[in-house]
Amino acid sequence: MAVKTPGSLLEDQWREILSVHARTMCEIDRALHPHGLGASDFEVLDILASATATESGEQCRVQNIAGQVHLSQSALSRLIGRLEKDGLVERTVCQEDRRGVWVALTEKGRDLHSEALPLQRAVLARMLNG
Repeated sequence: MAVKTPGSLLEDQWREILSVHARTMCEIDRALHPHGLGASDFEVLDILASATATESGEQCRVQNIAGQVHLSQSALSRLIGRLEKDGLVERTVCQEDRRGVWVALTEKGRDLHSEALPLQRAVLARMLNG
């Protein structure tokens, strides 16, 4: 029987974290699919719903969202484009810095987030408290 080294224990822990993350994301995808959302879609809506209480004008800069999700800048841009096409968010150019883009939830986006929130939280509770 091989003796576990500190490095191999860390690798085992890391692999377990990745495994839990992958299983949880799949479960969230399954739970939200009937609502037309995936886990990453919901994550962006959730960030925007949280931002409405903290940022001026109930909007969030795309660069702030990028710092909170695990997507490349281009993947995030495509995701926000899909959410906008579905009427869940709206984008506007920052007046002070024309390179910046603001994103805000629409009423439809807020309603869908409220509908999906308990489903996502139930998956998190089941997967992470088990």
